[in-house]
Amino acid sequence: MKLSKPSVNYWLLFNRNIMRKTFYLLLFGIALCKASIAQTDSLQAETIINKKRLTGVVSTEAVLYAGSIAGLYTLWYQKYPQSSFHFFNDNKEWLYMDKLGHFATSYYIGKIGYESLIWAGVDKTKAAWYGGGLGFVYQTSIEVLDGFSSQWGFSLGDMTTNFLGSALFISQQLILKEQKVLLKWSYSPSNYAKFRPNLLGSNWKETWLKDYNGQTYWLSFNIHSFLSKSSSFPKWFNIALGYGADGMLGANSNPSSLPYFKRYSQLYLSADIDLGRIKTKSKFLNLIFQSIGFIKIPMPTLEYNSKNDFIFHVLHF
Repeated sequence: MKLSKPSVNYWLLFNRNIMRKTFYLLLFGIALCKASIAQTDSLQAETIINKKRLTGVVSTEAVLYAGSIAGLYTLWYQKYPQSSFHFFNDNKEWLYMDKLGHFATSYYIGKIGYESLIWAGVDKTKAAWYGGGLGFVYQTSIEVLDGFSSQWGFSLGDMTTNFLGSALFISQQLILKEQKVLLKWSYSPSNYAKFRPNLLGSNWKETWLKDYNGQTYWLSFNIHSFLSKSSSFPKWFNIALGYGADGMLGANSNPSSLPYFKRYSQLYLSADIDLGRIKTKSKFLNLIFQSIGFIKIPMPTLEYNSKNDFIFHVLHF
């Protein structure tokens, strides 16, 4: 029996994505604390696997995985009609910003998974494959839940960006032996949330998560890592390429009942700082730098957008 395309309530769809992001953040936050504790000791693999640490890492990840998937199903999917497995094309929603969110989530869950296994003494190659692939495995499980929900569906676009996020981390770790290209995120409040507070957030606690207009995703290239080891070029200096979007009051289009805003995409070129490459004598500062290294530092930035405008920002975040 061929399934007709499900009728989609985009308000529900967006808030389902917010629910998913909340669980991503919970998973990320708890795992980051665990990985950060490891940072205070060492990120270098031990010569022999520390079975106690490895058991703790595997147990923590299993509990986080099972608990968050079960929680998502109970709090969200269970409340909506189920169907046979089907696909759904949401590739162009929010001018691809949602897809970049998937890309970043896979990358950073993989990074945390890798560092946790290294801390437990696992071989670097195995840690890259098993730990680095955690983001893809985790998000695949959520896509399967989508596939059996009549409100949504299995998104090949989501799966593609999930895979690419994990691949970015794993390939660099296996081939380059370090992360020469970091994936970063930044946010600055937009002027659009006030027009649809239920969708884009009613206060700052909500808008940084809900309002795609204020988010930017970056590929941050560490210049020193591409030069000879004897180079005197600053080890912490990066060049970043960013993508953002603006004017969005809805997933695919803006409601005609609201003021008109042109929807457009933005490309950025900016300087950046790799905080993880700044080493101090303070373990606390090193821990902070490692923990917030995914945030793009505000720097002078050149913007080119789909309205064919060039804009220079003295500081852009």
